[in-house]
Amino acid sequence: LFLRFTGPITTVLLVYADDIILTGNIITEIQGITALLDQTFKIKDLGNLKFFLGLEIARTSKGIHLCQRKYALDILSDSGMLGCRPNSTPMDYSTRLQATSGTPLSAESSSSYRRLVGRLIYLTNTCPDIAYAVQQLSQYMASPTNTHLQAAFHVLRYLKGTPGSSLFFAAIGTPQLRAFSDSEWAGCRDSRRSTTGFLVYFGSSLVSWQSKKQSTVSRSSSEVEYRALASTT
Repeated sequence: LFLRFTGPITTVLLVYADDIILTGNIITEIQGITALLDQTFKIKDLGNLKFFLGLEIARTSKGIHLCQRKYALDILSDSGMLGCRPNSTPMDYSTRLQATSGTPLSAESSSSYRRLVGRLIYLTNTCPDIAYAVQQLSQYMASPTNTHLQAAFHVLRYLKGTPGSSLFFAAIGTPQLRAFSDSEWAGCRDSRRSTTGFLVYFGSSLVSWQSKKQSTVSRSSSEVEYRALASTT
């Protein structure tokens, strides 16, 4: 990611292998950099951004929609869950996952579990509602069991009902930061550590979120909340 600031002019250039996204707040600056890149490397300008690394981008006068619908459907198809019955929640919150719960998976099934969780982690770029469930699943990638795999299938059944879940970045809004935090006290049965979750909005647009296990064990629910607030801030 390359950033260029020239007075009030801001230009952003993102490079992944041979794919480039170029944006900014002055169109003439973007056109000048595009011409320079073409002169140096002979690039192909594909116009306005619509698809990039599994991300689908739709722009209207009201703002920008960002989703991974095709990516989510590909996960369901590759997992054989395209025709499954959808769930209303990402996971069964009455069930607490543990490292020793269930029967260890075979080497082949363990590899499939790791690939699936890795793809779900990437999907959280536009689906913050599965962040907590995926965070729980990612803790057991070293030695997954059938219980962990069933929890992963639960997430897939939830995605079946919401494959087009998206983020919307409004073109007009109040330039104000708002943040919300929550925590789960001693939720990890293996380490007794707590989980922090937060959402940060710029105006009405969700710009940052996280679900992560805290680094130390907290002695009270108040301590957990303060740690969550500190991480959010």
